[in-house]
Amino acid sequence: MKVTQEKLPASQIGLEIEIPSEMSKQAYEKALKELTRFADIPGFRKGKVPRQVLIQRFGSLRIKATAVEDLIQDGIKQALDQEKIEAIGTPQLRSSFDELVVQFEPGSALTFLAAVDVAPNATLSQYKGLEAKAEEVKYDPEQVDKVLEGYRKRSSTLVPVERPAEENDMATVDFAGRLAETAEGETEPAEIPGGSAQDFEIELVEGGFIPGFIEGIIGMALGETKDIAVTFPDPYAQEDLAGKPAVFTITLKDLKARELPELDDDFAQDVSEFETLAELRESLEKRYQDEAAAKTKSNKQEALLNELVKYLEVDLPETLVKQEVDYSITQTAMRLSQQGLDIRKTFTDQIVSMLREQARPEAILRLQRTLALGEVVKQESIQVTPEEVTAKVSEVMAEMASQPEADRQDIDVDRLRQAIEDDLLRDKILDWLEAEANIELVPEGSLKPAADETVDELAIDEVLEIDAAEATLDVSAEAIVEVPAEAIETVEAEAEAKAGAEAEVEPQSTAVESTEPLENPPSGKPKGKSAKS
Repeated sequence: MKVTQEKLPASQIGLEIEIPSEMSKQAYEKALKELTRFADIPGFRKGKVPRQVLIQRFGSLRIKATAVEDLIQDGIKQALDQEKIEAIGTPQLRSSFDELVVQFEPGSALTFLAAVDVAPNATLSQYKGLEAKAEEVKYDPEQVDKVLEGYRKRSSTLVPVERPAEENDMATVDFAGRLAETAEGETEPAEIPGGSAQDFEIELVEGGFIPGFIEGIIGMALGETKDIAVTFPDPYAQEDLAGKPAVFTITLKDLKARELPELDDDFAQDVSEFETLAELRESLEKRYQDEAAAKTKSNKQEALLNELVKYLEVDLPETLVKQEVDYSITQTAMRLSQQGLDIRKTFTDQIVSMLREQARPEAILRLQRTLALGEVVKQESIQVTPEEVTAKVSEVMAEMASQPEADRQDIDVDRLRQAIEDDLLRDKILDWLEAEANIELVPEGSLKPAADETVDELAIDEVLEIDAAEATLDVSAEAIVEVPAEAIETVEAEAEAKAGAEAEVEPQSTAVESTEPLENPPSGKPKGKSAKS
């Protein structure tokens, strides 16, 4: 079979394929034979219909179309095998199918054009001695103090008091809200829907309610009733209230103060598995020091990757970009599904199209980074040994020992091992690049954030208009939910196939996102036993 190759943009190879005359005749005969087997024509038994009757009944174009379709599929497959082309994705027909059908004559050669995506050829003009800046995240001792205060607060006791209300008290109030201004055509200000309650418990801390509400209660005496003037924020969850002034009539019915426990060894034993406050504090210090170091490392790696791709030359095939975009959307759909969102209703064709468009730049960047790192591996022969992988797998499996048996049985060990190997190799490459680079550490917050949002970090609320379930008291914090975004067609199948592996391990996560007070105290040594690091 005659095949002519042509290099096309976007890592494509164009093919001009000439189907031999004998092959075209065989395809036509095969199409007729298939029709003969299944055609149900009055007066004839199946398989015994004369050729001319078949052609008259179904039309020559239909038979030719069947033959041409088979010739295109078989021709491309044979051409790829013959030319030893490793194609990715689905081949594309560049000729007009309808024109090919019209031109087709059984027993005559048929020539058509096709194109296939192939793996891109990536080159790096430089990867040693990279110059970059990265933010240094420093450990702040105040973090530990804040966490300990959080533990004290959760262990506090509420005690009734007779004094005026103070910040951090727990108050029980009745309240009723109304707009401060009278609407046109009304005789008095309108009540605020959902803006009233009886025996409502509220902690007197800033930020929980609209500005002025908490501040108005502070200083009130037990049994006192008071009008408090406030203004709704703009924007606000209830758009008809945004920016409007209002008045709340509040009665303080009960008041309790928090009695905090002493910060001592007994407290440490109550809130953690440590015997002494010093051990608890040391554990927290190490945690936040490690977190700061991990964030700094992540920042350096991000800076290196951003610099590395500047020297990458590659023509990405559309097949790879589409696969990467689809993967991002699938992961997003899986996460939203796990949060209880009905993705079949939410992920309409329009939504998926918008998400696909927004995910594309990040998908391209991820592919560029992967290919750039791959070139470094090839040039420097960086490898991960089987022993390193086995050791990490054992470590991860040991950490999973506390999980339910059913969950551990669902673990795909081969996929887990591959994920760990990939992460170990990535870290080795980045460590090598860092050793060869000149990275200037600058203060945290001094660099402009990189425009590298993933699909789950996009402003998804602009795409998915999801209303939060509002509390009984609508004047509490703004009821706006930002759902992280991350293809509906594959999400359910992907969820079953990948959920185990995705949940199994994130072996080399270097970015620790939260620096808020910990929800749970750190585990240390069991009481009465020596501590283990």
